[in-house]
Amino acid sequence: MNELTLLLQCDELIKQALREDITSEDVSTNAVMPQAKQGSVDLICKEDGVIAGLPVFGRTFSLLDDQARIKLYCKDGDAVQKGQVIARVYGDIRVLLSGERVALNYLQRMSGIATYTRAMVALLENTTTKLLDTRKTTPNNRVFEKYAVKVGGAQNHRYNLSDGVMLKDNHIAAAGGVQKAIEMAKAYAPFVRKIEVETETLDSVREAVEAGADIIMLDNMTIPQMQEAMSIIDGRAETECSGNVTLERIAALSQLGIDYISSGALTHSAPILDISMKNLKPIEEGDCT
Repeated sequence: MNELTLLLQCDELIKQALREDITSEDVSTNAVMPQAKQGSVDLICKEDGVIAGLPVFGRTFSLLDDQARIKLYCKDGDAVQKGQVIARVYGDIRVLLSGERVALNYLQRMSGIATYTRAMVALLENTTTKLLDTRKTTPNNRVFEKYAVKVGGAQNHRYNLSDGVMLKDNHIAAAGGVQKAIEMAKAYAPFVRKIEVETETLDSVREAVEAGADIIMLDNMTIPQMQEAMSIIDGRAETECSGNVTLERIAALSQLGIDYISSGALTHSAPILDISMKNLKPIEEGDCT
C-alpha cells in the first residue's frame, strides 16, 4: 500500500464521510460566515508521534473546494512533536470549517496507527522478523489504515480475500482437516499463490508441514509451544505467529526466529494521535504566506 494507491482509492470514501457529516448544510458555519471569505488555519500536533495521512487531510478540503491549498511543513512518516505546526491550510473559511472534523478524523486515526506501528517495529530491530497487519480494520477504512501501517514501518498482510489463500480454522473444518484443505487449495488456486494455514496445535503443525503448506501460522500458542512448533517446521515452511500480539508481548516473540508476526492491534487498538486545527484567520485573497 503506497501513497499513489491510497490516492487512487480515497476520493469516494472521503466524499462518503463528508456526506455523513454534512447531510444538507453546515448550519453553524453558514450562520457565522454567510459569504465567501479567504482564510488560513494551522494544523498543530498536540503530542509526540508519527504523522500519517497528510495527503488525505489535504484532499478532504480540495474535494469541498478545488481552490483550497495546503502548505506542508513535514511529510508522512516524519516524527512530530507536541506543539509543532505541521501544515497550514488556505481557502474559503466556510470550507476550512466544514471540512475540519472529517479531515482531522482521518489524520488523527492514521497518525495514531503509524505511531503505534513504529513503536512495535522498534522492538523488532536487530531481528529478521517482519511485522504485519491483518484484515481487522474499520469497514470502508482499510485503505487508510493499511497505508498508515506502511508509513509506520511494518508490512501489509493480504489486503482482502482475493489476495491470497489463508486457511483458517473454519476453512479447515469445512474441508475436513488440514491435509484435505491444503490439497483442495492447491487444486483450486493458481500455482503462483502461496498457501498459508492457521494452526492451533502441534499436531496440526505437523499435518501442515507434511501436506506442503507454504506458510504456517502459529495462532494463540504459548512461547514454549511455538518453540516446539519451530523445531517441527525446521525451515520447511515460512512461519508466522498471531494472536494477542501487543507492545508488551512482541519483544518475547521476536526471540523465536519467526519470519512474520501479525498484529490486529495495529489497526484495531491504536489510539489516535491528538492533532488540532487552530489560529483560523481571514486573509487577503491570494496571500498564502
